[in-house]
Amino acid sequence: MNIILSQSTLPSFNLAAEEYLFSKTGEDFLLLYVNEPSVIIGSNQAVLNEVDQDFCIEHDIRIIRRLSGGGAVYHDLGNLNYSFIHGKTGEPLSARFLDPVVETLHALDIPVEVKKRKDLWLEGYKISGTASHLSKGREIHHGTLLYDTDLRMLSKALNPEKRDLVRKATASVPSPVKNIRSYLQERGGGPESAQFFLLFARQMGLVLGADRIGSFETHEKEEIGKLQGDKYIQRDWNYRM
Repeated sequence: MNIILSQSTLPSFNLAAEEYLFSKTGEDFLLLYVNEPSVIIGSNQAVLNEVDQDFCIEHDIRIIRRLSGGGAVYHDLGNLNYSFIHGKTGEPLSARFLDPVVETLHALDIPVEVKKRKDLWLEGYKISGTASHLSKGREIHHGTLLYDTDLRMLSKALNPEKRDLVRKATASVPSPVKNIRSYLQERGGGPESAQFFLLFARQMGLVLGADRIGSFETHEKEEIGKLQGDKYIQRDWNYRM
C-alpha cells in the first residue's frame, strides 16, 4: 500500500488525483488530502438540490463533482479526506475498507463505530461519511473526517433554498454532525488540525504496514494537472445536472 499525502489544498486537483490513481492498475494507494472550503457533490447529484449557490459564491466556496456516488459534503482546512484506491476485492460493497480507519482512530482514543450507511459515528454524531466507485476491476472508497470543520459554514453551504428541483438526482441524507476536536477537548485534549492529521497519517501507516508516506512526483503533478484542467474545473462536469 502506497500512502500519498497531497501537498495541494485545491479540491479540483485532489479529486483529479483520485481519478489519476484510480487509473493506475496494479497498484494500491491511500491518498490523504485537505481541501480549501468547498462542496463536493456525488456523481449523480444536482447542484440545485444540494447547495446554496449564492452563499457559496459569497464566501468563495468551490463546488466540485466527484467520481463516486453518495451525498454532498462540505470540506475545509479542518476536514481530513482519506481515499483507498486499489484493485477489485471480493467484498466491494462491504464496509471492510473502514477497518484501518477505525483501528487508527481507536489507537488515538477516539471510539468511533461504523453504522449501516458505511459511515463513522462518535457518541451519536456522524464524523465521517463515505462513498465508493467501482469500475474496470478497480475500487475507490473515500470519506471525510470532521476534525475541526466550521460547522456553521457546513450547514449554510449545504442548505439550498429549494429542494428536489431535479427529481432524478440522488438526494443527500442529513445527519447530526460533530467535530472530533470537540470530543477531544471535552476530555482535556484536542491538538491543532495539522498536528492531528499528521498523527492520523503516521498511525495509518503503522496499521497498513506502509514504510513511508510520500507525495506526488513532478511528472505526476503534471498529469493530474491536465486532468484537473480538462475535467474538474469545467462547468459542464461540475454543474452537468
